[in-house]
Amino acid sequence: MNTLLIGKGDQQVHLNLKYANRHGLIAGATGTGKTVSLMSLAEGFSRQGVPVFITDVKGDISGLAMAGTPSEKLLQRAAQIGIEDYHNEANPVVLWDLAGVQGHPLRTTISEMGPTLLSRILELNDTQSGILDIVFQLADDQGLLLLDLDDLRAMLALVAEERKEISAKYGLISAQSLAAIQRAVLGLERDGGKDFFGEPALQLEDLMRTNLQGRGIINLLAANKLILTPRLYSSFLLWLLSELFENLPEVGDPEKPKLVFFIDEAHLLFEGCPPSLLKRVEQIMRLIRSKGVGVYFCSQFPDDVPSEILGQLGNRIQHALRAYTPRDQKAVKTAAETFVPNPKLVVSEVISQLGVGEALVSMLADKGVPTMVERALIAPPRCRMGPAANEELQQVRAQSPIGGKYDHSINRESAYERLNQRRSGAATSNPTSTASDAANDGQTGQKAEEQGWFSELIFGNKRRQGLAETLSKQAARTVGSQLGKQILRGILGGMLGKSTRR
Repeated sequence: MNTLLIGKGDQQVHLNLKYANRHGLIAGATGTGKTVSLMSLAEGFSRQGVPVFITDVKGDISGLAMAGTPSEKLLQRAAQIGIEDYHNEANPVVLWDLAGVQGHPLRTTISEMGPTLLSRILELNDTQSGILDIVFQLADDQGLLLLDLDDLRAMLALVAEERKEISAKYGLISAQSLAAIQRAVLGLERDGGKDFFGEPALQLEDLMRTNLQGRGIINLLAANKLILTPRLYSSFLLWLLSELFENLPEVGDPEKPKLVFFIDEAHLLFEGCPPSLLKRVEQIMRLIRSKGVGVYFCSQFPDDVPSEILGQLGNRIQHALRAYTPRDQKAVKTAAETFVPNPKLVVSEVISQLGVGEALVSMLADKGVPTMVERALIAPPRCRMGPAANEELQQVRAQSPIGGKYDHSINRESAYERLNQRRSGAATSNPTSTASDAANDGQTGQKAEEQGWFSELIFGNKRRQGLAETLSKQAARTVGSQLGKQILRGILGGMLGKSTRR
C-alpha cells in the first residue's frame, strides 16, 4: 500500500496516500512539535514522489534542504516506532520568496489576481471594490494588459482624467473613492507588492515537479517577512489555491496526490475574511481535492479554522494544548470533539498531558472513514530539525533547476506603456497646432496693434488726447465767432450727413 508512517501508539499509524487529498490539520501549542510533524509529513510525501508546497513563516522549516545530524536519541525513537533503514538525508528543495531575496521571485499579474482578491489586499470597502471592478472592465474593453502596479496606477489615472465620461458608461465613480484606491495602491507598493506583481508569472507546473530520482520537489516559500503584511500573505495563498482549482484537471481520487499544500499560521488566512471570500475558500476546499491537491493547515488551535472548513479536514495531528485560559479550555473541548472517540482515551484530559513529539492522531482509512484517535509518538524526520544557514540556502538556490526562468523580471508592453504612448502622441500633435495658433495670434495681435495705433491717433488715450478731442476743444474756444460757428457746423454736418445753410 502507498502509505506514510506517521508514528506509533499501540500500533503504527499510517496515512493512506489515496486519501491524502482529503486535507488535514496539524495543531498544538507553541513548542509542542507541530513544525517537526509538518517536516516529517513533507519529506514523507517527497519520498513517495509527491510535490509539496510549504509556507515557512518562522524560517525553521528550511532545514528540509539539509541532512540531519545523527544522534542516539533519534535512532532509538526510530527503532521504537519501527522505521526501517532510518538514516539522515536532505530533501530536494526549491526556495521561493515574493521579494526575490531568499529565493526565486514568485510573481503573478494584476489580471490573474483579479479585482476580488486585489480589493481584499487593498482593504477596500464595497463602493471602492465596485470602482476597481470598473477599472478591470475598462482595461478589458480597451485591450490594455494589467500586469504590474504601474499598469494599475496608469488605469486609475485614466479613470480620474475621464471620470465623467466613464461614469456615464460604467456607473458613478466618486473622486474620493478613486483617491482612496490610489492611496491603497501606494501602500501596497510600499509593503512589497511591487515585487509580487509582474512577469514572468508563476507557472503551476513548476510547483509540481519531481527530481531525476523520482522524489517530489519541496517548494519552500520564505514568509518570515511576508507575514508582516498579513493581508498580502493571506491573499497570496487564496490566489494560489484559486489558480490550482481553476487550472488543474479533474482526477477524482488518485492513488496519491498531485500536490500537497501546507499553510503555516493558518489563522492569518481567515482573520478579517469577508463572508463572500470565506464562502469562496470553502468552495475551493470542497472541490480542489478532486483535482488531486491536499491542503494541510498548521495552527495553534483547531478553531482557528472556520467550522465549515474544519469539517473537511480528515487527517489530523493534534499536539498538546495547555488549558490555562478560558480560550484554551474552549480550544481543548473543540479539539476533543473533532476526533472519533477511543474508549481507551479521555481525549479532553490527554491533550494537556502530551509531551513534546507526542500527538493525538486520526487518519482516514478504507473508504475514507476516520480511524479512532490514538496517542502516538511522531516519526522523526531525516532532515535537519532546525533552520539552514544563509550560506547553505544560497547554495541550494544556485543548484535550483528553475533559477534562470524567474530570477530576471520582464517588462513587456502593457497598460502603462500604451497609455503613455497615447499621451505622447497627443503631445506630438499639439505642438503643430500650438505653432499655428501662435502664428494666428501673432497676426491678430499685429492687426490689433495697428488698429490700436489708429484709434489712439483719432481718440487718444489716458496720457495723450487724440485728434478728435483737439479739434472739438479748439472749436469750443472759437464758438463765439462766426468762423467758429461755421467750423462747428461744418464738422457736425459732416458727421451727421446734413448740409448747412449760410
